Amino acid sequence: MNIKIQSKSGIPIYEQIEKQLKEEIIEGRLKTGELLPSIRSLAAELKISVITTKRAYEDLEKEGMVYSVPGKGFYVDNPDLQYLNEKRTLGIEEKIKQIIDEAKKMGISKEELRDMIDIFWEE
Repeated sequence: MNIKIQSKSGIPIYEQIEKQLKEEIIEGRLKTGELLPSIRSLAAELKISVITTKRAYEDLEKEGMVYSVPGKGFYVDNPDLQYLNEKRTLGIEEKIKQIIDEAKKMGISKEELRDMIDIFWEE
């Protein structure tokens, strides 16, 4: 498992694990039915608490990304990718709204904001 933890990011470790595993599932690098590392082995690999790993897996299970088989472990589920993409789009829309609100407060025009977006889009 190629999960990278950034201890100084300010984002809780369990959220970092969840995000990276979601990306792996959505991008198809983790396939439906694939067994994930055990809670203990992932915790040992990342040098974190098993409680943190357990929380990440349980949160992913609540979202329908993985499922557990008692005594066997956690497996990649067959998530509704259309729903997940819609959810991600909604998150982007919320961020855009925040940026627009901040730009308006600072007196940045729509054209200036578009120019900024164009510049960053090309990177």
